[in-house]
Amino acid sequence: MEELFNILKIVLFGIIEGITEWLPISSTGHMILLEEFLGVQSIFDGGKAFWDFFLVAIQLGAILAVVACFFNKLNPFWGKSLQEPTREKSKEEKKNIWLLWAKVFVACLPAAVIGIIADDWLDSVFYNSITVSITLILYGVLFIVMELWNKKRTFKVTDVGQLTFKTALIIGAIQLLALIPGTSRSGVTILGAMLILCNREVACEFSFFLSIPVMFGASLLKGVKYVLQAEAITANDITLLLIGSIVAFAVSMVIIKFLMSFIKKHDFKVFGIYRIALGILLLILFACGVMSI
Repeated sequence: MEELFNILKIVLFGIIEGITEWLPISSTGHMILLEEFLGVQSIFDGGKAFWDFFLVAIQLGAILAVVACFFNKLNPFWGKSLQEPTREKSKEEKKNIWLLWAKVFVACLPAAVIGIIADDWLDSVFYNSITVSITLILYGVLFIVMELWNKKRTFKVTDVGQLTFKTALIIGAIQLLALIPGTSRSGVTILGAMLILCNREVACEFSFFLSIPVMFGASLLKGVKYVLQAEAITANDITLLLIGSIVAFAVSMVIIKFLMSFIKKHDFKVFGIYRIALGILLLILFACGVMSI
């Protein structure tokens, strides 16, 4: 019975990861908060060390959903033309996809460098629930302010192919803010892209594409650290990680399609309101002693 309950906990984490990785409301923040209430660390044989790895590695399931959803748009080797689906991709289209990947990797450079250097320090200083509460509220306010400001602005970049290397690097630099839990990697890159006049569709797509190398790299870094610092990974821990990742993949497939459809008719203010409400609720719980910092 206890094993079944543990699996249900991991399924819940997979569902939350699949939803919050793509909506601009902070996946890591929600995972930390769930841990506060469910105490998932104790079900892993590797304890806290494996839990830290799990928080990043489960995101691989969500990342694979991006690859699946945008496979043709991201595949520079073969596939149907994006302009004319009745024919194969031209050399020019394949070249443009390679250029897109080059821009993605340029945008990843700031986070890759700073993430490797400051990973342990960031975890020790900011990896707590009070930080999550503050960043939830802060970026919730920024989303609302940005959307109110956008009513007076005209977006200049309406297709992801129009992004320049300079623009990609700026978005990548802004992505550094996501190293603080509760910020939301997708949220801060979307805000950054809209700040420099990318429309919502471009901002979301490029944020999705950025997640592929960023999260693969982060998972590799956490995995190497875990292997070097801990004992061998047990079958139980691997099983729980696979379950969480598979659930995150399935849920992400639905959420990515939902978000791309949602933003065609709506803005991001609703997510800003949600972030503020959740952040305030958590601060109240801290003040009342229901949750610990």
